[in-house]
Amino acid sequence: MTADELAAAVGAAAAHDLDNALDRIKHCLDQLNDEQVWQRSQPSLNSIGNLILHLCGNLRQWIVAGVGGASDDRNRPAEFAERGLVPILELLRTLEAGANEAKRVLAGVNAQQLAEVRRIQGFDVAGIAAIFDSVPHFRGHTQEIIHMTRLLLGDAYKFAWTPTTPDQGAVA
Repeated sequence: MTADELAAAVGAAAAHDLDNALDRIKHCLDQLNDEQVWQRSQPSLNSIGNLILHLCGNLRQWIVAGVGGASDDRNRPAEFAERGLVPILELLRTLEAGANEAKRVLAGVNAQQLAEVRRIQGFDVAGIAAIFDSVPHFRGHTQEIIHMTRLLLGDAYKFAWTPTTPDQGAVA
């Protein structure tokens, strides 16, 4: 396996993780309304909508700009300052567009891009470190969104998957 083939495998695995997390976020958004998406449990905490804007900004800054070389025009404070003017469908379109842009970069990543050190958000990091920072960050906030959705919906929450066989962990 060449270095570029390994880089392509890293990019494909990262893109796959983004897809899985994106599917979970969509599953949550399908169960919520605009008001719920922008609800904050406390004024100092983020809403699901803020987290989605934050994920878009992070993907763009760390992968699209950081690894892919696009311009970095992130306004991080605005991601958290928003208070609910963005409807769910627009949030979802923005998130999907950001994830697709990141996946395009990941699909074309080469060994030089993985090894090259660049400055991202004030940190000097190699491309592979940027990917290993941004994708787990995306997954972490995805879990937070799932948890927030479950708290908002209680017993009305619909799981995306439940075990059906003993090997999957189903109760006999």
